[in-house]
Amino acid sequence: MSQLQRIQQTRDALIDALAERNWEAIGELDTACRDCVESVLAEKPVDEAVLRENLEGLLVVYRMLLEAATGERQLVVDQMAQINQAKSASKVYHLFG
Repeated sequence: MSQLQRIQQTRDALIDALAERNWEAIGELDTACRDCVESVLAEKPVDEAVLRENLEGLLVVYRMLLEAATGERQLVVDQMAQINQAKSASKVYHLFG
């Protein structure tokens, strides 16, 4: 399998893992993807246009991953704020209860 095919397969796997919100798989695929891109860039590209297209497609996936991770992080922040508010309300209730 060529390095370009590995990039395509890794990109597709990243999209699938993102759809499932499988962050563990995304981490593993990210490492594999970085290794693959480093290998491709170390070689003399056979077809620079195809390489550029594959790397641009990978960039789109990473943008999607970044947006999803940012959204997930904000969800956690919001949940933590709700938990802290509930704790404060509970303390007040116990003071007067």
